[in-house]
Amino acid sequence: MNIKVDKKKPACVTGANGFIASWLVKKLVEEGVTVHATVRDIKDVSKTGHLKKISKKGPGKVVLFESNLLIENSFSKAMANCSIVFHTASPFIVDVKKLKSAKKDLFDPAVEGTKNVVNSVNKTKSIKRLVLTSSCAAIYGDAADLQNIENGTLTEENWNVTSSMEHQPYSYSKVMAERLCWEELKKQNRWDLVVINPPVVLGPSLSETNTSGSLDLMKAFGDGSLKSGAPPIEVGMVNVIDVAEAHFLGGYLKNANGRYIVCEKSLSFLDLARTFEREFNNFVFPKKELPKWLVWIVGPIMDKSITRKMISRNMGLSWKADNSKGIKELGLKYNSVEKAAVKMFQQMIELDVFKK
Repeated sequence: MNIKVDKKKPACVTGANGFIASWLVKKLVEEGVTVHATVRDIKDVSKTGHLKKISKKGPGKVVLFESNLLIENSFSKAMANCSIVFHTASPFIVDVKKLKSAKKDLFDPAVEGTKNVVNSVNKTKSIKRLVLTSSCAAIYGDAADLQNIENGTLTEENWNVTSSMEHQPYSYSKVMAERLCWEELKKQNRWDLVVINPPVVLGPSLSETNTSGSLDLMKAFGDGSLKSGAPPIEVGMVNVIDVAEAHFLGGYLKNANGRYIVCEKSLSFLDLARTFEREFNNFVFPKKELPKWLVWIVGPIMDKSITRKMISRNMGLSWKADNSKGIKELGLKYNSVEKAAVKMFQQMIELDVFKK
């Protein structure tokens, strides 16, 4: 597919040190683009070192800017002279045990942060397109929602209407942040909007520390938590390289528009376990699925963050999504998510994640 990249105009990437964002920055630099990369702390070498390495390899370069999602006009300097903004900065916390406050830890950074980013976009006349990193979590709340849609298959037309601050707060933050962007789009006619909606994103991190929210899922396979059996969960998954590519194509293909479900396939936890078992001999992986009724009884007792509502609405149910729009309009060609999972697991071994 013929892609015209304007190398004279920089592109802004918010939260540039994040899991998906780092791969996007790498892609942009390899295409010769100057990237205005925002991070919360420029002095934190653990968060910026890999971005500097990417910049040195060229042919494009990375220019770092310090920005904070909750500070108004914090992104204005980074957006100056940019033609495209890739807004990837947003918290990814699905393990509610790590949440002190759903509002402060999830909703405010995701929604108020997106509002601040969009306000800066509106003030920067050079910007012609905003590419938002959303999620399939903005398309559905629970697997049970798929039973109420045509063919039980998610499309870009679907919206999450079942999540709330009390139930699936991460998903709620994603859907509200995306809706805000669509509402702001209607108020002007200078910039357009492309939204990337991936499910679970797997693959190795480009930084020394893995910044993916998928880390908690992968840790459960390596620390023995699932050795007695895998919960009967099926969900969409995708290689991080493909998500970064979708952002790039969504940013520079002239006719790209609207939402794009970026997903290679759906896999169960047991499918992942079997993939790992073929590659890693020194771990004990689950060899069977636990019955849903057992998880329903024992799950909330073993882990208070697991609610019976979450179990009943997500476990033992199939997951399907139509990814044809991205294939047709963006020309996406998917890489193996299983290989991405293996590389991610191997990196976690090398970083001693399972011993921490």
